[in-house]
Amino acid sequence: QVQLVESGGGLVQAGGSQRLSCAVSGGTFSSYTMGWFRQAPGKEREFVAAISWWSAALTYYGDSVKGRFTISRDNAKNTVYLQMNSLKPEDTAVYYCAADRAVGGGRDSDYDYWGRGTQVTVSS
Repeated sequence: QVQLVESGGGLVQAGGSQRLSCAVSGGTFSSYTMGWFRQAPGKEREFVAAISWWSAALTYYGDSVKGRFTISRDNAKNTVYLQMNSLKPEDTAVYYCAADRAVGGGRDSDYDYWGRGTQVTVSS
């Protein structure tokens, strides 16, 4: 059974940085496209970033985080990261890690496995 566990959430001031981690177990991490999504209260889940399994240089970002967030992966540790810089109050959300056995994408339905999420709160 594939399990994804996010960590690194918490409270941060606007303009600050935070790094989220997602550890994957029970599957073949190196063959998964990995993604990050977020959901703020009262809003739909939003695509944040994705990184392919065939090339760590192949990354995709949602428009609202481009230039501020960076996704990366460490196949030796079965972990994907989300480095978040220049955080804004509107980045406040529960952040979810997701894995896909194929090419992933920007929609919830593109992913096969999900973590339970970690809360990130950005204070103004």
